Amino acid sequence: MFHSTATRLPLALALLAALSLSPALAQTSPSADPLSPFHHLEPLSPAPFTPGQLELIKLEGQFSDSVAKGGGKAFASWFADDAVTLNNGKPAVLGRTAIAAAAVWDPKTYQLTWFAEGAQMGPSGDTGFTWGHYDAHSIDQHGQQVTLSGRYITFWKKVKGTWKVALDASSDDAPLAGDCCKLPTP
Repeated sequence: MFHSTATRLPLALALLAALSLSPALAQTSPSADPLSPFHHLEPLSPAPFTPGQLELIKLEGQFSDSVAKGGGKAFASWFADDAVTLNNGKPAVLGRTAIAAAAVWDPKTYQLTWFAEGAQMGPSGDTGFTWGHYDAHSIDQHGQQVTLSGRYITFWKKVKGTWKVALDASSDDAPLAGDCCKLPTP
């Protein structure tokens, strides 16, 4: 489609104004003449997260913040009635009631924190999962600081319009090189 110079200038100005309001949507080719009838937009690299992924990552952050402040009781409150936890080779814990019975730590003596590194929203928008890294800090019976770190995945689902954890699974990080075969010292 060809536009006269009189119509191209207002179109180009409107396009530049729109791009300045949302620079993440597109960029102009650096060598292209903005008044050329052959001017085109080149998309930037895809946004790092979709709105659905951002929603899940934000939700995961709220979950982590809640647990950092409220401990095990706060942890259990995020789960659906039929939820499951799979933690570090331990037997599965089935159902929110059982999860609450197992999650009895006080945040003053055991601090569990984590952050999402990624997320995927299900096609219907009512399920999804996040994954990332966690740290657990406590004091052992000798008064020594103990830190466990690892990876986790949280599966989310909407229950009556509210996001709930359907499954939480975690695994401690592998030992550092050289730590795997040491014998304990007396």
